[in-house]
Amino acid sequence: MTTVIKAPGEAGAQRSGGSGRRTGEGGGRRSDGTALNVFSHGFLAVWAILIVLPLFWLMLGSFKTDSQIGGSALGWPSNWHFDAFVRAWDKGIGDYFANTVIVMVFSVPLTMLLGSMAAYVLARYPFRGNRLIYYFFVSGAMFPVFLALVPLFFMVKRLDMLNSYQGLILVYVAYSMPFTVFFMHSFFRTLPTAVHEAAVIDGASDTRIFFQVMLPMAKPGLISVGIFNVLGQWNQYILPSVLMQPQSGSDPERYLLTQGLIQLQQQMGYETDLPVLFAGVTIAIIPMVVVYLSFQRQIQAGLTSATLK
Repeated sequence: MTTVIKAPGEAGAQRSGGSGRRTGEGGGRRSDGTALNVFSHGFLAVWAILIVLPLFWLMLGSFKTDSQIGGSALGWPSNWHFDAFVRAWDKGIGDYFANTVIVMVFSVPLTMLLGSMAAYVLARYPFRGNRLIYYFFVSGAMFPVFLALVPLFFMVKRLDMLNSYQGLILVYVAYSMPFTVFFMHSFFRTLPTAVHEAAVIDGASDTRIFFQVMLPMAKPGLISVGIFNVLGQWNQYILPSVLMQPQSGSDPERYLLTQGLIQLQQQMGYETDLPVLFAGVTIAIIPMVVVYLSFQRQIQAGLTSATLK
């Protein structure tokens, strides 16, 4: 057997060469990560500008006059005029705003209650046909609402609920149920089973376990999906356009805010009063911005916890 003895300088050179390769590889990975971070942050910054800049221009325009809007798009108003909001409110935006609030005061809580109940049963109680019912709910999210407009119109008309709050509320609840069940189902499955078993041992009924134990634990998920439902129903246009139309001359106009903005835009086609249109859109935007900013942390916490678990 032959023993090979290497010189100290050669061994040191090999060690230093290997260390250099490792250092080079680590530096390459760090540079790649830095480039990726710069690209992602730059993309997000551009996206934020593309979203915020039109909103900023729109809100500034509601305080200007027609001549100022045509002269400088992003310039500050010479005088801050608030009368455009008064004129927009008098042109019907106030009534449309009230109709939208009335519908959502009932549709959002009903959606959250029924959706969370269905998701809880499907997530915590195994029974025959459980997965079939769950996939039935999920498939509703993939079904385009445009394909259901004609049968939906005749169904609501047969129930004598056209141009009524209750008809639109029921349709909104059914429209928002698939996403609510899908989101809350995954959230209820992540809750600890030991808490549920302890409540059963203490003699609590299924109803009490749901409302007093499991539902408070699912508060982050409820807030997240609730905000998404508020945004979706507030911005809904196609459903109220089909279902909230006066059927006769004596029926009241119960247009929602999205319909009212279209009406206001059509009126502006014959009048040169752009500040009124900008003020109406600003009135429609501000409540949703306030809601999102108020619950921003809760939304992020709910989405993050549901994703990680």
